[in-house]
Amino acid sequence: MQWWRDAVVYQVYVRSFADGDGDGVGDLEGIRARLGYLELLGVDALWLTPFYTSPMVDHGYDVADARDVDPVFGDLATFDRLVADAHEHGLRVTIDLVPNHTSSEHEWFRAALDSAPGSPERARYHFRPGTGTNGAAPPNNWQSVFGGPAWTRVQDPDGGAGEWYLHLFAAEQPDLNWTNPEVWADLEKTLRFWLDRGVDGFRIDVAHGMSKPPDLPDTRDPRGGARDDARWDGSGAEPDPRFDHDGVHDVHRMIRGVLDHYPGRLVVGEVWIGDDTRFSRYVRPDELHLGFDFRLVRAPFEADAVRAAIEHSLAAVAAVGAPPTWTLSNHDVSRPVTRYGGGATGLARARAMSLVELALPGVVYLYNGEELGLPDVDLPDEALQDPVWERSGRTRRGRDRCRVPMPWEGGGPSYGFTAGDPWLPMPPEFGELVVADQLEDTGSTLSLVRRAIELRKSHPGFQGGELEWFGAPEGCFAFRRAGTTLVCALNTSTEPVPLPPGEVLLASGPLEDGRLPPDTAAWLT
Repeated sequence: MQWWRDAVVYQVYVRSFADGDGDGVGDLEGIRARLGYLELLGVDALWLTPFYTSPMVDHGYDVADARDVDPVFGDLATFDRLVADAHEHGLRVTIDLVPNHTSSEHEWFRAALDSAPGSPERARYHFRPGTGTNGAAPPNNWQSVFGGPAWTRVQDPDGGAGEWYLHLFAAEQPDLNWTNPEVWADLEKTLRFWLDRGVDGFRIDVAHGMSKPPDLPDTRDPRGGARDDARWDGSGAEPDPRFDHDGVHDVHRMIRGVLDHYPGRLVVGEVWIGDDTRFSRYVRPDELHLGFDFRLVRAPFEADAVRAAIEHSLAAVAAVGAPPTWTLSNHDVSRPVTRYGGGATGLARARAMSLVELALPGVVYLYNGEELGLPDVDLPDEALQDPVWERSGRTRRGRDRCRVPMPWEGGGPSYGFTAGDPWLPMPPEFGELVVADQLEDTGSTLSLVRRAIELRKSHPGFQGGELEWFGAPEGCFAFRRAGTTLVCALNTSTEPVPLPPGEVLLASGPLEDGRLPPDTAAWLT
């Protein structure tokens, strides 16, 4: 039995989880000190965002050395202790991999800049001559996801007219050329390096990236400025040549081939693909074990939209036998409390959606702070660090709003996250959401999520692999795990509705004389 098929995995955004050395930035020692909390929460595994050597232009997703730990986060010995201690707590550890690009400070890219056009050093990346007079225009019209052109021109070493290099993200994140055998060999080396250190799997960043069409054609719809939660949708009338090129599947087969030599190890991909059939190709039996399907993230708080998201996500994996993978948030998108309206209403809806998500068959990913009901934070301009802010000409505020550190205990300005000043300012309202207080409050969001995870693991009603839908009032739905007695009901309407028959196991908010209030979900059996 694959351990992940019904697991609850907790995403740790390493910079923002817990700071062990007091410099204001979360680190591996801080995570290690909080493993008891994660065990208490009841999750099965961790996903750590990148902690590798990096200039931190994109907070670690610009990797200069994929086989070492950046000093801001610790060192390899600290990582080894973290893995060993996590295993003692019954927690598996999965880590991020970033195969689409490197940092511009990577030794390969520095060598490419020092080498001539057509050199083997440049062949590891996408260097091309420009178009127009003297090659002064980019090779094509592709846009960076972070805003602006996806090409930057460099000066050639001999002083000649410079080539351009491709970067689908920041200019400091040049895309690797996945037709180059050296690139393949280096990723395999990285996979084995961490697997041999005991990691339990990987999350593949931009798993629908890597492969590019050989002719790098123009796109008719350069969607570099799409809002964060709709990036790389891929479901428009015109395919986006920047992503989901067929050659990417060969990369995933290679990754899977390596992992198959390490039994019990997981690979999950970040797959922003809106077409169910194309999504399903990523989780075929010889490719990724799991793929993030972001339909729940993109669905508004409306029963019909949520149901449609669930049904599409189930259909996308059914034909290939992979379990569905659910998430409501991560370090790239607005937090549910804010996304669903903010304030008390947004919190009530986020709590309800937590119960919906945890009732579903398959794998659930929680983002750190989601279990506390943290909202996005409206940060001042001077605090923003996400490259999206500058790359977009300060028109898009970026993702820092959902990356503010975890409040653990006590008062501001750091709420137990650090002995110093947190790398992003923490707002006064976090004082009402600290872990220590929520653990003592049986009505808190943390207590709700903890109890839901406990029931998910222990109650026989969570064993069915398919869903059966019931008739429900407008603005509501109810489903049952097939072959069981567990029912999940959600009310997104503006009026209370009768509860389905059964004994209430758990509700996201107070019930009203056998009725389910608006913005509330309940489990019944």
